[in-house]
Amino acid sequence: MTTFWSWWVILLTLTNLVLICWVLFANKKVAVSDDDDPENETTGHEYDGIQEYDNPLPKWWFQMFVITLVFGAIYFVMYPALGNWKGVLGWTSVGQWEAEMEKANVKYSETFGQYKDMKIEDIAADPKAMKIGTRLFANNCAVCHGADGGGNVGFPNLTDKDWLYGGTPAEIEMSITHGRNGAMPPWGDVIGEDGVVAVAEYVLKMSGQEHDAAKLEKGMQVYNTTCVACHGPDGTGNKMLGAPNLTDSIWLYEGTGEGIRHSVRAGRANVMPAQADKLREDKIRMLTAYVYSLSQD
Repeated sequence: MTTFWSWWVILLTLTNLVLICWVLFANKKVAVSDDDDPENETTGHEYDGIQEYDNPLPKWWFQMFVITLVFGAIYFVMYPALGNWKGVLGWTSVGQWEAEMEKANVKYSETFGQYKDMKIEDIAADPKAMKIGTRLFANNCAVCHGADGGGNVGFPNLTDKDWLYGGTPAEIEMSITHGRNGAMPPWGDVIGEDGVVAVAEYVLKMSGQEHDAAKLEKGMQVYNTTCVACHGPDGTGNKMLGAPNLTDSIWLYEGTGEGIRHSVRAGRANVMPAQADKLREDKIRMLTAYVYSLSQD
């Protein structure tokens, strides 16, 4: 905040406080008692036959106002409440956050520290550790992969042994730590609708589904031209690229003819957000062990 705006905020705040004090004390007076002229006891206002008496605020109410003002004055001195004034305590929200994080790190290091030197496979076999992993998964992963890790359309199933980027502990940890960006480019404008239909029939054949045999020759030509670089000559995919295996019955999106045609025509884009900036290393290891355990049952 610039010096001008800092002083502007200070002036505006203090002016309002002074005005509040003036209004409060200017209206403080003793109750009117005039037997000769009872009209002096009212404000002169009348609502539906009800007269408003001209009495001061109750003493306890007035005192509460004064206490609030005193508290506010002390707060403005102790904390950063006036422009660029930092307060005599030097408090900042960042400083408080850092202090609380330090306390949390000390507390949780006792919980996760016992697993620090354990292999992921050993952590996955520890029932106590998996209770912690269950909670971590529910808080950070379940919104996409489901509470049971079974996934959904566009979100991988973590309970089977079919992995886009590999299912070893090291590969799972890499996925969680750094995230993944999967992109299937749209081919509709490149190969045309006939090419889309033909290659979809060829993929249906590769996965053992019913298909139109008349379109297989052209479909194979289109596949070998546009798809083989990622999915491989035999269609088993490429874990280095995150390219799915097209020969099994496991599909990230719909494995029907229409679903495959849509994927080829319009492409697909998936992002697994990196967790390195969100979770500590020990929590990522615990999550890795939990996800690894899901596919071992």
